[in-house]
Amino acid sequence: MDLSCFKAYDIRGRIPDQLNPDLARDLGKAYATWLKPTNVVVGHDIRLTSHALTEALIEGLRSSGVNVHHIGECGTEEIYFATDHFEMDGGIMVTASHNPKDYNGMKLVKAESKPISGDTGLFAIRDLIRSQNFIQSSGTGSRQSLDHRQAYRDRLLRYVDPIGSLKPLKIVVNPGNGGAGAVIDQLESHLPFEFIKVHFDANGNFPNGVPNPMLIENRAPTVDAIISTGADLGVAWDGDFDRCFFFDHTGRFIEGYYMVGLLAQAFIETDPDCTIVHDPRLTWNTVDIAQGKGARAVMSKTGHAFMKETMRSQDAVYGGEMSAHHYFRDFAYCDSGMVPWLLIARLMSEQSQTLADLVDARMNAFPASGEINRRVEDPEGLIQLIENQFKTGEAVMDRTDGLSLDFSDWRFNLRMSNTEPVIRLNVESRGLPDLMKEKTSQLLALIGGEAI
Repeated sequence: MDLSCFKAYDIRGRIPDQLNPDLARDLGKAYATWLKPTNVVVGHDIRLTSHALTEALIEGLRSSGVNVHHIGECGTEEIYFATDHFEMDGGIMVTASHNPKDYNGMKLVKAESKPISGDTGLFAIRDLIRSQNFIQSSGTGSRQSLDHRQAYRDRLLRYVDPIGSLKPLKIVVNPGNGGAGAVIDQLESHLPFEFIKVHFDANGNFPNGVPNPMLIENRAPTVDAIISTGADLGVAWDGDFDRCFFFDHTGRFIEGYYMVGLLAQAFIETDPDCTIVHDPRLTWNTVDIAQGKGARAVMSKTGHAFMKETMRSQDAVYGGEMSAHHYFRDFAYCDSGMVPWLLIARLMSEQSQTLADLVDARMNAFPASGEINRRVEDPEGLIQLIENQFKTGEAVMDRTDGLSLDFSDWRFNLRMSNTEPVIRLNVESRGLPDLMKEKTSQLLALIGGEAI
């Protein structure tokens, strides 16, 4: 049995050789056996294969005595919300996020939307499928539809309360033919914004390419719409909209690193004693903002399971990764692609500033390379080589996630992919863009490999 679709944080694989309805049915049985839940929320993204996988998953859950509450087509954060809000025992989202259209997958949580990752049960569920040692139920669980949308919409609108303080911003919204458009439609009549809709209709054929704004070639439609309409802001999402990406009024893409700092600052302004969680790849801007206001900045290993665990243990109000995942304490410590753009629109309204006004000074203070990926033959050996080359008496080393070396005026993080022979590099400096570029080039010359 091919179970290679089980990854460190979720399930993801090609259809049908790595993931198919038979495996989805078994996964429902294994999830029920491992967690022993009574009530579970199930939903799915807009992919063409998601319906069949969802039906098989529900069949497996119900045959194990689990009551299924189906919320239908949705985003990953809606599973997080519904599981927590309705006090369910668990939730499963059928999605492959931004992967190609011949892929699909699942994200699993337990009560309070606590993630189930490789370290916290996902591999145990995989092993149950391998052994076929499933719980035997004397009865069949029920199936019912769960209408969560009004409660979810109301939760989102709380982030911009009072709505009367919002300005009539013109915002380009680009779901990339993923699922975000349905939520924008739900919010539209409650907000004073004018939405310019790009690649808005959900379409599992992905006629305009895979919804992944991290790919530079996918950004042009958003940029063009901002420039042609004179919009104040641009927002784009991946397929299951657990990440959102920002463009300022000039069409400039704003790296997620600076959005983490900006959102952290917004929370710190209202709660100076709060705790902020950030990932290790790029750190100085976020730490500087937090310490400057008397707040705490806590580093977490990269990845949603690690971020959520750190968020809970530190009772952090906000956490952010430069990859455009943003986590919120009052959203079950989970990541949302809707909350960030609402907060940014509120911030722009309150301060009568553009997004460029809000981030330019920080970008100049801490210029960064953005994440650079290279496919290499021996990632582990390469990281050791880089450490030997760059580690000096002045360097402060951290191994929270990969290798971080901090010097007085520049730093870098180099880490391996969890799933492929890929090295990920991030470099930043203290107000010295030329130094940042020089050190980036120096490191890339040593890394070599294939650009991806």
